[in-house]
Formats: sequence, structure tokens, C-alpha cells
Amino acid sequence: MPIEFTHVPGKLANGSFFYDFAETATKLSLIEDAGFRRLVVDDPAGLLTNMDIAAQTLDRTGSLEVVLTHWAGVIEPTVAARQLAALDRKSGGRLSLRMLSEPLEDSDAEARPIGHSVVWQRIDEYLVLLKRLWSNDRPFDHEGAFYSVKGGFVPRKGPHGADLAIRLGGQSGTALKVAGKHADVFELAAGSADEVARLMQRVRGAAAEHGRAGRLRFALPIRLHPDGWTGSPDHKAVELAGPPARIALALLPYAALGIEEFMIGGVDRPGDIARIGRETITLVANSLARREAEVPQPGMLASHPVAEIHAG
Repeated sequence: MPIEFTHVPGKLANGSFFYDFAETATKLSLIEDAGFRRLVVDDPAGLLTNMDIAAQTLDRTGSLEVVLTHWAGVIEPTVAARQLAALDRKSGGRLSLRMLSEPLEDSDAEARPIGHSVVWQRIDEYLVLLKRLWSNDRPFDHEGAFYSVKGGFVPRKGPHGADLAIRLGGQSGTALKVAGKHADVFELAAGSADEVARLMQRVRGAAAEHGRAGRLRFALPIRLHPDGWTGSPDHKAVELAGPPARIALALLPYAALGIEEFMIGGVDRPGDIARIGRETITLVANSLARREAEVPQPGMLASHPVAEIHAG
């Protein structure tokens, strides 16, 4: 089973990873060459900045996929559908959409109470509309709990159409219901291998209700500490410290669960990016290739020493 690596840029001393795009372009080339399959775009400036950064990233890379972080409610679904379809066309199919849950805006609070379930209901309706706009061949009207659309139509669809990859996460029953309906990639929460396995089983169960259990891929956020532990844990990702080779061994038990993607944060310096690509990514790929060629042995994964590990 091939494992893919996604680079998750961190916040640097001078601001955003994308603060100076001339410098960023050099790092993007290094990230691409190091073996990372995709890059997460999640800038503190918000959605519209993310779209601009995604477009620049796609222009300056040849194979790197862009994971665009997005929120329902920032712009209307008809506008978002057109802009995302244009980015998908521009990318030649190298775009995926990462939906995060955010509280409703104050203006919405006047019409309905703010709550966890309401946030996810809006995400559900938003994604239903995006997919419909990416696939319909004639204009349509929609009147829902959160959105009203008249003559909704996107004339120039992207190469993915309604199959643009959607990424979701969460742990509540409400979040998993929406993920089961829409997610192509589920971003897991931090935890031990056993905890992660239990969450994966819950997600598969939610997806099975929509006949989609076989379509799901799982991604696990990993935060690396190339210089050792500093500060408190992130609590949003499994955290690893140690030499790249030991980090690779620590990832193998998670790969054995069926996780197909590791979202790597904490490696933003050029030297660290190159080293993780040269050592960790290569070692994980080679180790899994060898194991697939061998007859599985009980307890095989447990026999390996692992890096210092913390599950937030």
C-alpha cells in the first residue's frame, strides 16, 4: 500500500509560510523534489487569501497537489463553485478541498442559535450545493435552511466535476455523519494507534450508511520536532521527535492500520524539508515495500524501536 506525504506549512518567525512568495517558490520546489505529494494551503489571512495562494502554488509547481482549506459561509456557494472550478481547471486536476468547521457569523446568530450541529448542517448543505453546481447541465433553484440559490449554474466545470476530492475531519457523531456522506479523505484526530483505529472504524461505519465505505482514504496529521521537544504539545497532531530514521519506524504502526497519508508539520526550513524527504519518506516507502513482499508475522510491528512519541 503506497503511503503519500503532505506538507503542512507552519507559521514562521516573519509571519506566514507564504509571506514572501519568491522565497516560498524555492521551498515549493524543494517540497516537490523531496517526495511530498501535496501541500496544505491554510493561511491565517483566510479563505480569499488561500485561493490566491493556491493559484500561485499551482502556477509554480508541476506535480504538487494543493489542499485548499475552506469554510462554509465565507462566500456564497455559487461564487465558491465557480472559483474552485476555475482553480481545478488551472491545476489540471491537482486541487482538493479541505473543509473546516467554524462557528457561524454573528449575523447568522440573529436568525438561528449557534451550535455544533448547526455548523455541520450548514457544511452539509454547502457541499451538496457545490457538488450539484459542479455537475448540473442546466440552471437550478434551491431553497434550504442556510442558502437560497436562483438559477445556479457553473458553465465551465473543472476536470474533476463533482468528484473534486473533499477532505473532512471531526470526532462527534454529527461531524462523522457529514463526513460519511461527503468525505473522500478523512483527516484523523491525534491519538494512540488503538484510538486512531477506533475512530477509523466509526468513520467507515458512517460512510457505509451512504455506500461509501470503500471510497474513504485516511490521513493522519503528524508534527515533527527535528530539534527535539520545545514547548507544549500541539494537541492537534501525533507528535514525533528523533532522527528521521526513527521517525520513519514510528509511522509504520499507523500505516499498518490502513492510513494512506501522513500530513507532516514542523518541517519548514529547507534543510529539514530535504532531510525528511531523503530519509523519512524514503525509509517509510522502502519499509512498506519490503513488508508487502514478506509473509506477515504476528507482532512484527511491535518489535521495532520507535521515536519519542506523543499523541496530543
